[in-house]
Amino acid sequence: MVSLSAPVSRDRDALRTTLYPFTRIDDDRARRWLAEQWEITSRDGLAARLDELAGSGYRARAQQVLGVSPLAWDAALYVDISRRGFACGLISEGEAWTALKNIVPAVVSAYASWEEYADHYLLGRKVWRDRLTGTSDEPAPQATADAHLRALLDPANRASPWNLAPWSTISHPDRAR
Repeated sequence: MVSLSAPVSRDRDALRTTLYPFTRIDDDRARRWLAEQWEITSRDGLAARLDELAGSGYRARAQQVLGVSPLAWDAALYVDISRRGFACGLISEGEAWTALKNIVPAVVSAYASWEEYADHYLLGRKVWRDRLTGTSDEPAPQATADAHLRALLDPANRASPWNLAPWSTISHPDRAR
């Protein structure tokens, strides 16, 4: 389930296979990131943002622009925010796992593979990026995101969380592989 957020973070010290999102304990970093990127400074703020991403998120805008509603973009952000909320203590480990379990049914209903998930993630990112182009918040180039997703999908990439956890495992995280 944590691998749903793999496209979001390209940081070298990001963990993509554990609930805790960093290779080293850094609760302040998670707290600062949530405040700066999402204006989340409280448990209630985190819950509200997660509800928004689970309900409609960026999908409504994408539906207007592209005629498709890419849940993958919102799901990746939802999981990333949940993990960082856990990292800084806004939610407990149990609450973080529950949050992830809450988004999974919609994701596995919408997609049949990591490839489909990646395609829709890129659609959602494009709509989001187009709204920021020319502003002071302009994100990394699309080519950077494309390369990151290609690496995640590359069967030769033995470190990719998507190769370590086949698509089917996200809906049955407690079963032996």
